[in-house]
Amino acid sequence: MTDNPTRICSVEFFPPATEEGAEKLRATRRQLRQLNPSFFSVTYGAGGTTRDRTLETVLEMKAEGLNAAPHLSCIGSTRDNIRQTLERYKEEGIHHMVALRGDLPSGVVDPGDFRYANELVEFVREETGDWFHIEVAAYPEVHPQARSAAKDLQAFVRKMKAGADSAITQYFYNTDAYFAFVDDARAMGVDAPIYPGIMPIANFSKIARFSEACGAEIPRWMQRKFEGFGDDAASVKAYGLDVVTTLCERLLAGGAPGLHFYTLNQAGLTSTIWQRLGL
Repeated sequence: MTDNPTRICSVEFFPPATEEGAEKLRATRRQLRQLNPSFFSVTYGAGGTTRDRTLETVLEMKAEGLNAAPHLSCIGSTRDNIRQTLERYKEEGIHHMVALRGDLPSGVVDPGDFRYANELVEFVREETGDWFHIEVAAYPEVHPQARSAAKDLQAFVRKMKAGADSAITQYFYNTDAYFAFVDDARAMGVDAPIYPGIMPIANFSKIARFSEACGAEIPRWMQRKFEGFGDDAASVKAYGLDVVTTLCERLLAGGAPGLHFYTLNQAGLTSTIWQRLGL
């Protein structure tokens, strides 16, 4: 597969909690930067619980010459602390962010000054104009808390019309879900890029747990195939690479504008898939 110079391919990390984790992430970044991703995003814990570590990770990456895009979630936050965070990122020359609603930490009931991601996008635009390129989240298989698919699509459209530049989807393993979602969004007037989120598979039982929590469907044929490997980790990894590479090939062939890899702070599977695709 030949490369498309306009294609945007990116990777995502979570901020490490320990110095050992930070060292491992540095090694992961050294490996993945050889692939020349368009940007590296860094997640943000529920209610801003990793805010300082997200900032530290982003600034360290920027010092390494990488294009870093911090996540910013608004649930549990105030206008003042979001404003302070935006000012700090501007001071540091950060121009790219992922704006999310986020989740409240367990046991916390105050949602703060914002309830939905479109309100955060509007606030960022009011405070900073066009300084930031804003990504938002999309859910091809419907957000697990959405009342209906139609309501979920309407919420997505509100985020885009509030001032988002592009969107990154939750991961999925069904290409039809992605293409149908894009078609529905286009019919609602969204013409911005919608990048499919890609989750490589190293440990199927872990992915199954993730998927149940976030509403990502694992097709029955795929689940049964993985279950048939039992504890054969090598077969799980090999089959997972084949499945996800084929998924990516179909997405790119069908017109997806790029790919966003959820790395879980590991380089190996993302690197292998990237190379197989000839990105």
